[in-house]
Amino acid sequence: MSTQTLPDPAAALAVVRDYHQRTKHRFSAYAHGPGTLDWDAQPAPFRHFDGAAQIALPRLAALAPGSALHAALQRPFAALDEPQPPQPADLASIGALLQLSLGLSAWKRYGPDRWAVRANPSSGNLHPSEAYLLVGGIAGLADGLYHYRPESHALELRASHATTGGGPRLAVLLTSVMWREAWKYGERAFRYCQLDSGHAAGALRYAAAALGWALTEQSQVGSATLALLAGSDRLSEFSAGKRAESEVEEAEILLAVGLSGAPPAPLAVAELQALAASAQWHGVASPIDRQPLCSWPLIGAVAVASRSEDGAVPPATALAPPLPRAPGEAAQPLQPLILGRRSAQRFDHRHHIPLAQFTALLARLQPAAGAPWDVFAGNPRAALLLFVSHVEGLVPGLYLLPRSEAQLAALRPLLAERFRLWPIPGIESLLQLSALEPLALARTARALHCHQELASSACFAVGMLCEFDAALAAGPAAYRALQRECGLIGQALYLEAEVHGLRGTGIGCFFDDPVHELLGLSGTAWQSLYHFTVGRALDDARIETAPAYAD
Repeated sequence: MSTQTLPDPAAALAVVRDYHQRTKHRFSAYAHGPGTLDWDAQPAPFRHFDGAAQIALPRLAALAPGSALHAALQRPFAALDEPQPPQPADLASIGALLQLSLGLSAWKRYGPDRWAVRANPSSGNLHPSEAYLLVGGIAGLADGLYHYRPESHALELRASHATTGGGPRLAVLLTSVMWREAWKYGERAFRYCQLDSGHAAGALRYAAAALGWALTEQSQVGSATLALLAGSDRLSEFSAGKRAESEVEEAEILLAVGLSGAPPAPLAVAELQALAASAQWHGVASPIDRQPLCSWPLIGAVAVASRSEDGAVPPATALAPPLPRAPGEAAQPLQPLILGRRSAQRFDHRHHIPLAQFTALLARLQPAAGAPWDVFAGNPRAALLLFVSHVEGLVPGLYLLPRSEAQLAALRPLLAERFRLWPIPGIESLLQLSALEPLALARTARALHCHQELASSACFAVGMLCEFDAALAAGPAAYRALQRECGLIGQALYLEAEVHGLRGTGIGCFFDDPVHELLGLSGTAWQSLYHFTVGRALDDARIETAPAYAD
């Protein structure tokens, strides 16, 4: 997690490709990770900046029932697809944005153990993502950079900026404390941090839509400028402890908020650099892990190799309008549905979902204008491989859901020798690859997902099959973008599962190449980067639940 750069793009790409191959799980051996974990010495799940002024944000529970903001958040979830009057940018709406996306949604307790659940999911519930707000012209907040503290739902003034005048401006900058994931997952942690960035961006996009706001990644802003803007390059303010790698934050993405409801104007790189260079900085970062037991230099190497340069603003991607929902679908209010999202720990293997429900859920995974798909620039790179186990009216087996015509054209000749690719009547784009006897399908799904029962007891599992070589032709930074797209798909799956009374859970542990071999794919043209399962969750009654905040 060094601040050095690789001047040679070819060398950087070689590092990225080597990392991806080296961190694959295989039947013969898992990717390198710690041999043991001391759960009593887990990295700090929350960071704060000692010496930085704090501003408490209004909590959703305190919203007046008759207020416009309260009414906006009680609209049906289906209303996200409809134009909405934007909420004014103030402390209450900013608090709602952050609580709905990155805030705590509950506390859990089992015996002596107590842990927080957040609105955004995370691999292993380790939450490497840290969020910073770039604020200008908003009443109640001096212009500057603010760090979000989800445990207390407060902002910390990390940097003061000179007032430039003009209307209200808001952007969210995400970083990763990669050690939080590396502590448990070793070398594969970089992948999970990128997936988490995609989940967090998706959570922010859904929350912004609830407020009538737009949200767009500023991919023209390179990694060095992001680090300068976030202050993550100010290493003297991040306590090193035993190893610096456990404390530093990797700058990930900048998301501009369209407070009028229209896409925001692109942020100028030179203006951001000037803003950061003249900033007055406050606070020193709290430690994450003073005594890390392991070191994973490969993570630092791939982080450096996959950083992006400042560049031109990419052209906007043309997206089709979202498909209309069925009457009554997604009628649940926005706020409780979003904050009620949970990751399933076990599934009821006897539960089958109706075909119409399955079809409706798949339709929401196709890229369309609006939340969440317009948060990232670029065309979709991930097609979906489906292990369908318990869907009424659908033969158990393997299915393919391309997410663009180009994907279908590229995959069809590669799969045609092994599979017939039968179209499914009434379900556009879904193709049956092969039927499997239920026990054989269960064994296959379980084996490919690191022998996890979740994959075989779910109603269906999803593998995100990405156009790997074609994406990396644009440069090594595309490796992060691929993972983030998969995280975004995962966030959509989480909330759409909730719409239908189901639960989802992301699966980062799967056997990479055996998944490709199942399809007859060789080389690296297509690579599976993330998996997911959906079904009816079985809750553990022994786990106690308490409110996220003591309102």
